[in-house]
Amino acid sequence: MELKYLVKDNTFENINQIITSHFKISTRLKSKLIKNNKIYLNGKITDTRNSVKPGDKIIVDLNYEEDNENIEPTKMKLEIIYEDEWLLVVNKPAGIAIHPSILHFNNSLSNGIRFYFDEISLKKKIRPINRLDKDTSGLVIFAKCEYIQERINRSTINKEYICLCSGIFNKKEETINLPIARKENSIIERCIDENGKNAITHYKILKEFKNYSLVLCRLETGRTHQIRLHMASIGHPILGDTLYGKPSTQIKRQALHSYKTELIQPITKNKIQLIAPIPEDIRKNI
Repeated sequence: MELKYLVKDNTFENINQIITSHFKISTRLKSKLIKNNKIYLNGKITDTRNSVKPGDKIIVDLNYEEDNENIEPTKMKLEIIYEDEWLLVVNKPAGIAIHPSILHFNNSLSNGIRFYFDEISLKKKIRPINRLDKDTSGLVIFAKCEYIQERINRSTINKEYICLCSGIFNKKEETINLPIARKENSIIERCIDENGKNAITHYKILKEFKNYSLVLCRLETGRTHQIRLHMASIGHPILGDTLYGKPSTQIKRQALHSYKTELIQPITKNKIQLIAPIPEDIRKNI
């Protein structure tokens, strides 16, 4: 993983300007690169204060190793939806947490990603770009280095979810704009609160059944439990959501699936459209 720049004119006076303005590298990452001697001018380690002239070649080497021993590698089957030099996208099944915890020390998705990184000889920290609840399935993006994580976090990612919601909606297409905050005295549950963070969900009814609906949700913001809470707030909680609704005889977890993601790959500038197949426990109900 390298970033390369050929100086063609006098747009930039020195290497530091190229690092910050062209590559858009953060001050924190720039310090690491300088400390590890990973910035080169015409093939030689350089000081970022050095001036540049047309014809100079700047290379930023991002292949340095990182300590990732905080996550234990665990072999598991990964459904890889997309992979390039910078990104890895997998289809997470329901029932698996993204991060290790006391209850999921060695069986989280990050443990599986660490094992895969070891297999491809990538000694980097595990960096999920987005997060899904343990019982929500679908697309999870992992950055293969700190730089791509920074760039992705500054970019726009369009996310669409498929869910099954209780009842029949009066409005078949609508926008929910209700702020979300952490519920008092709870570390998990969220609530609608006028003093909370801005949260916007666009929904569209795809299909109706006797007492529930198949719904497509598009996120404009990405708050914790946003779709689950927004659907419950308008009287249509997600089937099987025991936190904001009630258990269901049709499915053993909340019927929510991160179905589609679109983004511009910050390095290649290519548009990436990713789709995770709808899992069987949702598909059998539609």
